[in-house]
Amino acid sequence: MAGRFYDEWQVGDRVEHSLRRTVTETDNLLFSTLTHNTQPLHIDAEAARASEFGQILVNGTFTFSLMVGITVGDTTAGTLVANLGYDKLVMPRPVFLGDTLRASSEVTEMRASKSRPGQGIVTWRHQMHNQRGELVCECLRSALLRSRGD
Repeated sequence: MAGRFYDEWQVGDRVEHSLRRTVTETDNLLFSTLTHNTQPLHIDAEAARASEFGQILVNGTFTFSLMVGITVGDTTAGTLVANLGYDKLVMPRPVFLGDTLRASSEVTEMRASKSRPGQGIVTWRHQMHNQRGELVCECLRSALLRSRGD
């Protein structure tokens, strides 16, 4: 899978990423401990069972990172100069252990770089859905890409 160059994108282009991922307890535990996130809802089954959710919640930053990671192969792999930012990050529904997640990306904005000839900025709306089709994570991601001739 290779990303696209700036001049190969158009506003409105949409990608349904083929890679899907079922979240495991190990994923959640390792990510939480590697990032020093001690939230009991993520790492303590008893505390999570006593919560309104009744089970462990997957760390939201894992969900976000997985969403971005799944999109890279089809969007920026090999064409990225730099990620410029992530905006309007929302997580409208929780993710639980055993959920299978899939991502999509849509180009919402593009502009040629004023300071870097042969490069341009693309903004995507990345979305992550669970196996029930529920939106669990969404953000806007802006990246500086090379053009094909660069």
